[in-house]
Amino acid sequence: MEQILVAKPPENSEPTPPAAKGMRADARRNREKLLEVAAAVFSERGIEGSLEDIARRAGVGIGTLYRHFPTREHLVEVVYRREVESLCAAAGELSLNHAPDVALEEWMQRFVGYIAAKRGMANSLRMLVNTNSELFAESSGMVSVALRNLVEAAAGQDLIRRDIDSTDLLHALFTIYSIPDAPDWHERSRRLVKLLMDGLRWGAGAKHAP
Repeated sequence: MEQILVAKPPENSEPTPPAAKGMRADARRNREKLLEVAAAVFSERGIEGSLEDIARRAGVGIGTLYRHFPTREHLVEVVYRREVESLCAAAGELSLNHAPDVALEEWMQRFVGYIAAKRGMANSLRMLVNTNSELFAESSGMVSVALRNLVEAAAGQDLIRRDIDSTDLLHALFTIYSIPDAPDWHERSRRLVKLLMDGLRWGAGAKHAP
């Protein structure tokens, strides 16, 4: 399975990124909007998505984009960090607001969005592995922990099977990454998540062999 690269989720709220500290409020808003739009563009069009288009859709000039993100690779890195931080934080948020099995399913659906962004940034991420391995060394493992906590909470209440290994489930989720690009990619991926949840819920509460 491809290495899972994530950052530790915030405990209460999303921390202010170091690059954003000391910025004026309008500059922070511009930066966050650029990251939001860039994630969408990379998901839709891949890493070759136009930086000029990102700036235009964010409502700023290209000079503003370059002041925040001097290179495309820098933008990709920050977008990726933001995506994985949001994914990790979602596990705790969903657990507070939903039954454990529903929280697990909703998180798995969000994982599809994470994969979509990762697919779009694949080429640049491969380059970053070679030039900035520290980024990945510092941010590995937390997606696995988030998923394990969700699985254990649902299994503990007999809402899903108790013989499920979260590592195996993560492998299954990552197979979505290999689905060929097509206009219905997102819809097909969401259907696969529903199939996985059907399997997780089947026989819940029954005794299974270890």
